[in-house]
Amino acid sequence: MLVAAPVLARAQAPAGNGVQAAVERFAKLPAASCLVAADQPGKPWQVSHKPAARLFVGSAIKTFILAQYLRDVEAGRVSEGTQQTIDDAVRSLSSPVFLHLTGTTPAVAVLEAMIAHSDNTATDVAMAAVGADRVRALVAQAGLTRTQVPDSTRRLFSYLAGAAEGEDVGWAGMQRLAEASSVPASRPALNDRQTMASTAEDMVSWYRQALSGAFFQKPGTLVEFKRIQAMADPLVHVVPADMPAWGKGGSIDWQGFHCFCLPGQMIVGRVPVTFCFTINWTGPDDGVGAIFQSYKAAVADILKEAARAVG
Repeated sequence: MLVAAPVLARAQAPAGNGVQAAVERFAKLPAASCLVAADQPGKPWQVSHKPAARLFVGSAIKTFILAQYLRDVEAGRVSEGTQQTIDDAVRSLSSPVFLHLTGTTPAVAVLEAMIAHSDNTATDVAMAAVGADRVRALVAQAGLTRTQVPDSTRRLFSYLAGAAEGEDVGWAGMQRLAEASSVPASRPALNDRQTMASTAEDMVSWYRQALSGAFFQKPGTLVEFKRIQAMADPLVHVVPADMPAWGKGGSIDWQGFHCFCLPGQMIVGRVPVTFCFTINWTGPDDGVGAIFQSYKAAVADILKEAARAVG
């Protein structure tokens, strides 16, 4: 069944609330794109900057894998209690939980590691369990026409490093890639084949639908989706204190290309405020820390002003 993406509110934020000014400050960051949409009863509003820009969003796409896994739990195809194998056959770069572990663990721990710690080994285990094509089918069902999900993180890294599309160079290849000072045959992270791409419009549409339960048959599945999405560690650093929030951030540092992205939703009183903030840029690695601090401060400023506008 095709779920029509909800029409975004077109009214700008109420005059004098500071959201627009905060967005204008965010817009000064490199290749910035953002959208903030408040579903305030009777007076919904949104503020944006280049919300249709297709950019690299990194691990933000892991929300789709989580949702599809939980849909498969509903359908009885998989279980959160199933023991999943962690070993070199699935091990991937950027895996703070499972990088040095070998054995089995319940699928729920895999899903939590994927969202809470953005563990790429966990991501590939979950993706293999549900199938990349079925994750893409969910993206299409949600009406997200500019969102792209890779076959796996290992196949993504392999492709970016010059391998043929669909080729997995294995854990040994991943280790060589991690140790290399440069990758002569590298491809751009944002491409049309194997990438993690989306727009602020698509990500806001996704969270508005998913967090309303549009893709789940059972109330308990939505509760579990929210429970795990609430674990995403960037949220506590930018969402105003004591407000419920769900989301999943993403980033990359690849051959001088960098990305920060954070889509999600917070609840102000009883009003959902859904958002996405993405920047892409090319520059030296030693400048990433300073840009990240500016990005974090700008996002926190926008969400503070958005909460004030709703409240």
